Amino acid sequence: MIKRFDSQEIVVRLKAEIDEGRAIFDAFAGTGISAKFAEAGGADMITTHILARFRMAGLSSMAGYLSIADANAVTLELGKRDIIPIIKSTPVMAGLLGTDPTRDMESFLDEIIAAGFSGVLNCPTIALIDGNFRRTLEETGLTYDKEVEMIAIAHRKGLYTKAFCTTPEEARKMSEGGCDNIIAHGGNTKGGTIGSRTVTSLDGMVDLVQNIIDTVKEKKPETIVTCHGGATVTPQDVQYLLNKTKGLDGYVGGSTAERLPVEKSITAAVRDFKDIKLPAKTH
Repeated sequence: MIKRFDSQEIVVRLKAEIDEGRAIFDAFAGTGISAKFAEAGGADMITTHILARFRMAGLSSMAGYLSIADANAVTLELGKRDIIPIIKSTPVMAGLLGTDPTRDMESFLDEIIAAGFSGVLNCPTIALIDGNFRRTLEETGLTYDKEVEMIAIAHRKGLYTKAFCTTPEEARKMSEGGCDNIIAHGGNTKGGTIGSRTVTSLDGMVDLVQNIIDTVKEKKPETIVTCHGGATVTPQDVQYLLNKTKGLDGYVGGSTAERLPVEKSITAAVRDFKDIKLPAKTH
C-alpha cells in the first residue's frame, strides 16, 4: 500500500521544490490512468474528487454540484479502488464536500486516513456558488464555514490541508483554520469540448491571486499559495501569473492535467489510424 504522508512531511517536500525554484504542480485525477501518469510526469500531489470523476466520464465537471451522487462516497471509492493502489510515492488527497450534513466529519476523516489519503481539499466548494441559491444555502446552515471547519478538523488530525478560495475573506478564514495550502480559484477552466466560455481572464487572475497572497502571507508567510481555473490553461499562462505576482508558489491542474490532454491525444491517435489506407484491390 502507498505510504501515507503526514502534513509536515508534505510541507517539507513542497518547500524543497520551491527552494529549488520549481513551481508546485498539483494534479487532479478522475481515473487511475490519469493519476498514474501524473505521477510519472512529476506531480507533487495527486488529488481526486467527484468533479474529476464526471470530467473524465466526458461530462461537465459541474455535474458534481448536482444531486446525482454522494460526493464524499465517490471520492472515497475513487481513492481506495482506482487511485491509491497504483500510486507509488506521491501524496494522494481527497476532495471532500465539507458542507455534507449527513456525515460526522470527525469520524469520516478517520475513514479517509484509513483509506490511505494524506490530505484533503474542500471540493466541491460552495465558494463557486453565488446569487440567491448561495444565500439560501448559507441561511439554512450549508455554509462555507462548514468547509473551514472540516479543514480545521483535518489539520488537527495531521492531514495536509488545501482550500479553494475565491475571495481574500475566504482565504483568511481558511488560513486561520490552519490550512497549509490556499488555492486561489478563478472559476471554471476554459477550453476543450466542455470547458467554460466565460472565464476569469489572466489579468483578472493576477489581481485575484495577489489579493489572496497578500491577505494570507501577511500573517502566515509560510503558507503555500497556488492557483486554479479561469484562463490559466497552458504552462505559459502559469508562467505569466508567476511573473506578474509576488508569492505565488504553483498551480493546480484539473482539466489541464487530464481532460484537455486526453481530448487532444485520443482524437489525434484515432485520426492517424483512420488515415490508414487499404491496399489497392487487384482483379
